[in-house]
Amino acid sequence: MSTTLIIIAITAVISMLALSNANLIRQLILWPPALSRDHQYYRLVTYGLIHADTQHLLFNMLTLYFFGQAMEQLYNNYLGPFGFAIFYVGGLIVSILPTYLRNRNNAQYRSLGASGAVSAVLFAFILIQPWATIYVFFFPLPAIIYAVLYVAYSIYMDRRSVDNINHSAHLWGALYGVIFELLSKVVYGVI
Repeated sequence: MSTTLIIIAITAVISMLALSNANLIRQLILWPPALSRDHQYYRLVTYGLIHADTQHLLFNMLTLYFFGQAMEQLYNNYLGPFGFAIFYVGGLIVSILPTYLRNRNNAQYRSLGASGAVSAVLFAFILIQPWATIYVFFFPLPAIIYAVLYVAYSIYMDRRSVDNINHSAHLWGALYGVIFELLSKVVYGVI
């Protein structure tokens, strides 16, 4: 079984369990005092195993399914059998760190969902296949156009701060995916 499918399975099971178990959510969610006060650094990863609802979970896992397998093959070739897992966990951590640092003294703040890591996967894919077709609500777009629209929308929504979505994690995840892919190509001489 591929790493992508294992990540999807683990995330789906834990997310579904958490949807009916508030205590599990409290144990896994990114809550800044749990890191700064209680040193529960595992939350920099476990927040990505839970989602706000089934739609949030489904959107993230479908995106991961469609783009993860292509990137998994590439990163496993570069970094060995755990290459994609390393990339994905790195995406979870890097995408949430700016949010954590901005909110480290905010006991009211919480964040969950794999969107930052999924953005990393998506943008690494877009970097290597910019003219691939991505379907957005059944509407085909070149990947590079989708990327520009996605970044513009995420910046706009992050500045507005009117919903409960961590758009900053989307942006940082996307940047991590691009940088990771570029560094991989430089280190492994693929450019």
